[in-house]
Amino acid sequence: QVQLVESGGGLVQAGGSLRLSCAASGLTFSIYAMGWFRQAPGIGKEREFVAAISASGSNTYHGDSVKGRFTISRDNAKNTVYLQMNSLKPEDAAVYYCAARRPLYSDYVHIQSNGYQYWGQGTQVTVSS
Repeated sequence: QVQLVESGGGLVQAGGSLRLSCAASGLTFSIYAMGWFRQAPGIGKEREFVAAISASGSNTYHGDSVKGRFTISRDNAKNTVYLQMNSLKPEDAAVYYCAARRPLYSDYVHIQSNGYQYWGQGTQVTVSS
């Protein structure tokens, strides 16, 4: 069956960096578009789009709140997608999830969470001020 396993979360000081990884198995990774989403603690907090990457890796898109600080990338030979997070802020604290979906069009990036078919279990990122 399909598994997405995130790793790399943890506690970091504001201004620091983390790199999240998401290892995929049970699917043909190179034909799936991938995305990172996050959900902060608290009532009413919705899952927020962070970044997405096309199946080949040639197209990426980052949410406004992380643009210029986070970078999504993938290594299809390793069936892994990454999220490099720099200049972390306390408001970046959340559980981060990776997700996979078959793209609607070749090399398309998808930013809507409801289209993703597979999700990981999440990894916690905590940022101290």
